[in-house]
Amino acid sequence: MTTASTTPAFSPAQDDNTLPYRVAALYRFTAFKNLPEIRDALLHTCTEQGVKGILLLAHEGINGTIAGSDAGIEAVVAYIRTLPGCAAIEVKFSRAPSMPFLRMKVRLKKEIVTMGVADMDPNKTVGTYVAPAEWNALLEDPDTILIDTRNDYEVAVGTFRGATDPRTKTFREFPEWFRKNRDTFTKEGRKPRLAMFCTGGIRCEKATAFVKTEGFDEVYHLQGGILKYLETVPEQDSLWQGECFVFDQRVTVGHGLTPGAMELCHACRAPLSPQDKASPLYEAGVSCPTCHGQWDAKRHARHAEREHQTRLAAARGDTHLGANMEEERARKRQRQEENIRHQNAMREGLE
Repeated sequence: MTTASTTPAFSPAQDDNTLPYRVAALYRFTAFKNLPEIRDALLHTCTEQGVKGILLLAHEGINGTIAGSDAGIEAVVAYIRTLPGCAAIEVKFSRAPSMPFLRMKVRLKKEIVTMGVADMDPNKTVGTYVAPAEWNALLEDPDTILIDTRNDYEVAVGTFRGATDPRTKTFREFPEWFRKNRDTFTKEGRKPRLAMFCTGGIRCEKATAFVKTEGFDEVYHLQGGILKYLETVPEQDSLWQGECFVFDQRVTVGHGLTPGAMELCHACRAPLSPQDKASPLYEAGVSCPTCHGQWDAKRHARHAEREHQTRLAAARGDTHLGANMEEERARKRQRQEENIRHQNAMREGLE
């Protein structure tokens, strides 16, 4: 893709340092060894610099989002660039009015983004990168099939115009969805041009690697993901519709990576729009239109009490740790439910 752009450089408002915290989203597929040593040194550096967030390490690379002061983030990013293969790591910066993370975690994983496909290495095979400035030209080509590789709740918040939504609950479901639908991409004997995107670029990069192993050659993905597109493409030229879900307490961001209007339901972790909060099914901290009616009386009462304690803590100027623990339990329950669905699918021969 070599389309030239005459659009002047775009300087998003959040980069003027009026918001106190700097957020850095990053990933890199690269071969790592000695993972425990890398983890310990990275955690020490982040803690020393007062940086919080989560970083995932695997033999295939690094992935995560961190936040802190400008000096702290610069120091941590500088250290990450010293890791094997990370000198040219691309980082998406934005700003936040408050610290979007509660603590710093560096975790060792089998994959930095879980697809669950054996013998597939993005370090060896990957699709063609398309810069944000050239992305619109690719999308406006009628022969391009555009695929959103994110999960259903993310797509519901916002996506590119004309994108195909796989309606997956987890990224692990993407390979099976693609295999089931590959005939729709090759109908009438055509060789499709596939373009894929995700939040920061990591999932679509891995998805293109998978699709190429499935025999598709003309495969593209958005370099830097939606975040880089929203950061660099002016809103008046943008093909993006809605907001972009992010995995921290900002919940969503818009053009220029400014914080969006969405919030999280503290009961089920679903993103909430202003319309959702106006629904009669919404009860702050207790339920929302997505999870209304799902909770038994005991859990409903626990949610209500947690919300009450959160409000009391806020009135004192404190953070209610019980609310954070409950959110972590909700995430754990969600992971357990996803594992159960996956196991059931295995038994039924679907995966």
